[in-house]
Order: sequence, then C-alpha cells, then structure tokens
Amino acid sequence: MSVVPAGVLPGARATDDGAVDGAALGPRARLWPSMAAVYRAQLSRARVARIPLLFVATFQSIGIMIMMRGVVSGGGSDAWSVVAGSSVLVVAYVGLNLLAQYFGQLRGSGGLDHYATLPVPAAAVVLGAAAAYASFTVPGTLVTAVFGCVLFGLPLAHLWVLAAVIPLAGAALSGLGAALGLLAPRPELATLLGQLGMSAALLLGVLPAHRMPEAIQVARDLLPSTYGVEAFARTFGGHPDWAFVLGDLGVCAAVGVASLALATWAYRRAAVR
Repeated sequence: MSVVPAGVLPGARATDDGAVDGAALGPRARLWPSMAAVYRAQLSRARVARIPLLFVATFQSIGIMIMMRGVVSGGGSDAWSVVAGSSVLVVAYVGLNLLAQYFGQLRGSGGLDHYATLPVPAAAVVLGAAAAYASFTVPGTLVTAVFGCVLFGLPLAHLWVLAAVIPLAGAALSGLGAALGLLAPRPELATLLGQLGMSAALLLGVLPAHRMPEAIQVARDLLPSTYGVEAFARTFGGHPDWAFVLGDLGVCAAVGVASLALATWAYRRAAVR
C-alpha cells in the first residue's frame, strides 16, 4: 500500500541518500500519550460498533455453559474448566476474532494510510487498539463468570483474579489477532483465521483437558488462551495453588509481549507497502 512520503511534508528536509532529516519534522510523538489517544478513539468507536457483538459473545458463552450443564456435574474440576473456558472465550471472541477482522479490513481498504501518515509510533497504534478491544471484553467476561459460578455452584470468592486474567490473556489474544489481520494477504483470509482461532479457543478451552486425546492436549498447550483458562480454573479449588496460578499468568504475559511485538512488526511491514 502507498503512504504519503515524509519528504513532501512542510519543513521536511531530505539528505543526500534520501533519508529524511527527523529534526526538521519536529519531535516525534511519545509512545504512551500516542497510545492513550488511540485507545480512547478505539474505545469510543467500539461503544457504537461493537456492543451488539459483545452481546453475541456473552450469550454464546452462556449458551455453551447451559448445554454443558446437562453433561457436567456441578462443583467438580470439569465444571471449573467449563466456567473458566467459557469466560475466557469472550476475550478470545473479541480480542482475537474481531481484532483480526478489524486489521484485515483496515489493511484491505487502505485505512492504514490514515495511521501511517500520523506522527505516532507504530507500537502506539497496535497497543492502543489491542488495549481497547481487551477492555471491551470486561463486562461480558464478568457476566459469564458470575452466571457460570451460580449455574455450577462454584465459589465467587476468587473472581478478583479476572483483574489479571482479562488484561494478560487479552494482550496475548489481541496481539495474535492483530498479527493475523495484518499478515493475511486478504481481508477474507484474516476473517477466516480469526474465526478459526476463536473456534480453537472454544473447543480446547471449554472442554476438560483430561477428556481429550494426548495429541489434542499438546495442541491445547500451544494456545495462549489455555493459560488464562487454567489460571482462572485453579482458583475454584478449596486451597488454590497460587504458584501455579502465577505461572499460568506469567505465560500469558510472555506470550502477550511476543504477540504484540509481532503485531507491531506486521503493522510497520503493512504500512510501508
């Protein structure tokens, strides 16, 4: 895709080798204020365009729990997996599926031109959009978790752990969704990849791990949402092992950093084409 060359901007001065003298363009916008501006803009847009889809994500997760209630007894470890998996599924639906579609359509329609011509760091665009989509999942995830606990007779005492699960799992899944949308050659393929990722989070996250074949369990371990599900599910026990909870959250954080870095690289690559 094409962008406006920096050299045609007022005050810009090109050097002999074609590089642009950055001092002539003034100081570049800082990362965090730029990210905050993108975050506010994306969140405002999401309120209008994405709230109906949030209802779909929430009702989908609640419907899955109601169906699973017919085959899973309440209070056991299977119920932990169903409630935790359905709650994190809301994050996967919005952060992974919708963000892949958003960046795929933005790239396909030439909308990246708007961001590419702004004097903001590439990381601010990716981080701001990912943070907005992750924040957007908070109401649906809380409603799903509370409904699931009541449905399966699980304790509500440790729901506070969602304050860590949502941003960390959201960062991992949103970064992955943004990378899929920016690297896919066509918007239709970005949509397909996002929906496949969300389906994997559904099948591998909601069903109890010990009921899966060993080969499927390996695939489950490769999915970043699995560690958010495990961290939340462990808190339903009478005496949660917090070391394992922190370990699972640490994996989410590490995958989040890597996936957001990949998405930032993919954004730079798409913006200069």
